[in-house]
Amino acid sequence: MSAVDSTPEMAKAIFERMEHNLSIVRNRLNRPLTLSEKLILGHLDDAQHQEMIPGESYLLLRPDRVVLPDAIGQLTLLQFMQTGQRKVRLPATVHCDHLTQAQSNGTEDLARSLQQNNEVYEFLRSASAKYGAGFWAPGAGIAHQVVLENYAFPGALILGTDSHTPNAGGLGACAVAVGGTEAAEALAGLPWELRYPKRIAVLLTGALNGWASPKDVILWVAGQLTVSGGTNAVIEYIGPGARSISATGKATIANMGAEVGATTSLFAADERMKTYLAATGRGALSAVVDQYLHLLEPDKEVVSAPEKYYDRVIHLDLSTLEPHVTGPHSPDRTRPISALAAEFAQTDPAFPAALSAALIGSCTNSSYEDMSRSAQVAEQATRRGIKSAVQFLITPGSEKIRATTERDGQMQSLQALGGTVLANACGPCIGQWKRDDKFAGLPNSIVTSYNRNYSGRNDGHTTTLHFMASPEIVTAFALAGRLTFNPMRDELQDAQGQPFKLTPPGDAPEVPSKGFADSGKYFTPPPTDGRAVEVVIHPASERLQLVAPWKAWQENDFSAMPVLIKTKGKTTTDQIAPAGPWMRYRGHIGKSSEGMLIGGVNAYTGETGKVTNVLSGERSQPIAKVARDYQAGKQSWVIIGGNNYGEGSSREHAAITPRYLGCAAVIARSFARIHESNLKKQGLLALTFRNPDDYDRIREDDRISLPAAINLGPGADVECVIKHADGSQETVKLAHTLSEEHIHWFRSGSALNALNSK
Repeated sequence: MSAVDSTPEMAKAIFERMEHNLSIVRNRLNRPLTLSEKLILGHLDDAQHQEMIPGESYLLLRPDRVVLPDAIGQLTLLQFMQTGQRKVRLPATVHCDHLTQAQSNGTEDLARSLQQNNEVYEFLRSASAKYGAGFWAPGAGIAHQVVLENYAFPGALILGTDSHTPNAGGLGACAVAVGGTEAAEALAGLPWELRYPKRIAVLLTGALNGWASPKDVILWVAGQLTVSGGTNAVIEYIGPGARSISATGKATIANMGAEVGATTSLFAADERMKTYLAATGRGALSAVVDQYLHLLEPDKEVVSAPEKYYDRVIHLDLSTLEPHVTGPHSPDRTRPISALAAEFAQTDPAFPAALSAALIGSCTNSSYEDMSRSAQVAEQATRRGIKSAVQFLITPGSEKIRATTERDGQMQSLQALGGTVLANACGPCIGQWKRDDKFAGLPNSIVTSYNRNYSGRNDGHTTTLHFMASPEIVTAFALAGRLTFNPMRDELQDAQGQPFKLTPPGDAPEVPSKGFADSGKYFTPPPTDGRAVEVVIHPASERLQLVAPWKAWQENDFSAMPVLIKTKGKTTTDQIAPAGPWMRYRGHIGKSSEGMLIGGVNAYTGETGKVTNVLSGERSQPIAKVARDYQAGKQSWVIIGGNNYGEGSSREHAAITPRYLGCAAVIARSFARIHESNLKKQGLLALTFRNPDDYDRIREDDRISLPAAINLGPGADVECVIKHADGSQETVKLAHTLSEEHIHWFRSGSALNALNSK
């Protein structure tokens, strides 16, 4: 495997298989196909016999690649080791991008990470070599950007263990975030299961102008769909406006489709993608793409009458789009920048307009085009003798981007503004930010070009309010030092106190005219035969722990279960499996479990991460401690959740740590797609209230019984008996989406147990 193994030969083989499958699918469906149908159904394991009912059927697919960022990649490889396979069965790469903490600057932070995380990096390096995966060392960049630069191409079906895997949709790939167990199974050669997604079309006309950018497209879409509006759906961007956006601009939009719950986001193959392929040394793919273009775009009948073929169609004229700002605490809390100042004027003083920091870059917005537009804004300020009014941090998406923008001057322009260049890693975007403690407990606002802004996500402080915008708007905010500044209307003062107005950044090159700079030797291909490679995990390690199979469920495991916690409001994977200081324990389930639901808000008391131990009567106890007490008493327990429970990153740990500590079922009003899937893979029951108002019936000291759980069937409701402390009881109905295969996983104790029993 070379660094770039997405060759024309590989693409041609994929397209030939897709063409064969789609000839069968067309005969069966007898109608025009959308792009998502072509890419997904073209990868069916058995096109002739697969049931195909959108929103209902579970499709078995054959992916083309698996991507493993280091945080979840550790656990994926540990689970793959359980399968007994000698080598991965399809192309795979491991990317060291999550564990580097932003503290001072890129050079120092990377050196510190190499020292602090050496044990994990050596495990990942050796496991990659032993089992046949490519290894990208720390400093190479964020997985999603590295994949865009090296592996993604139109039509490829890519699985990745991070929720922003759909970034590869910028190059027309069908890239989907999955749990670590799903990735391990795919690596073992099993087909990958996906609930047949519904289809949402965003019909783009016109072209972006002025301050508007691709970031504003997805922020606007998030406002239309909300954080759950794309659940179990693929978003397809169609229309002439889609072709006006660069490949990296498309990637920004596809990346943040995760924020509306979409399975993935897609763009049809076009000239802008071929421009990027050529710039990244893969121009030879373009001829193959042209040959099979009919597979890589929706049928003409679909484009001419989209309302007939999509479940929902949203119209957006790009020429009218205004820059948007979203936040705090939710990526769908969005508004045009012209409305932001008035909104601040109406809020409580604890909702500060003054900024404490501005950050640009990340996997979402660190392209050559992004950095060029931000640099144009910075250069206007430098000519006027002013710098950023607040801390200004820059996260390059990859070494290729960092080296190229340093060579061509954009990075120097941003540094002249007072910017600090961080490591080519996820950093503050996922909580790896060792920020000044003076902000702990202090209400303050930050603005970033990142993709996710949940409470406490970036610096670990729940009092930090996180707003998001495009890199050029973030740069303008940094100059003003406040969120009430509107560069389309307001003026700044130069070094002499004279007012001036920023002009919108002009057209920026989507790829560098001189090509990308050499990004160094960060990639290690696996040896031809890795059997002699030793993978060492020390028994006393605090960072890594071998994974043992779960015990299969018994009927009495579902009787008189206490409620560990009933969560209030939005419960994200950040709250269930926190990042920040807990990131170091991603390869050690026992250590990770200590942080389980530390951010969950107790619906009964309003406390965060604290619950009542109903066995001892002790109140305000750490949630993991109570779970361990129940487990020590051989008492399984349940979690009660609200709407879209488990929204956020595709963190295996949000499912595996409850399983490790004795959870038997999670009962919620509704689930986020990835989290529901992860729960099923770990053998946990993911159940929803048939009547969502029954959530309100569950009391703190109730005992929950699911008397027929072990014998549940597909589509059949589960009876839930609620016994109250006063001796009274009531029965409610719970729904589920478990197929026969899922039920087999459940009865076996987990999907991996079921796999190993075959």
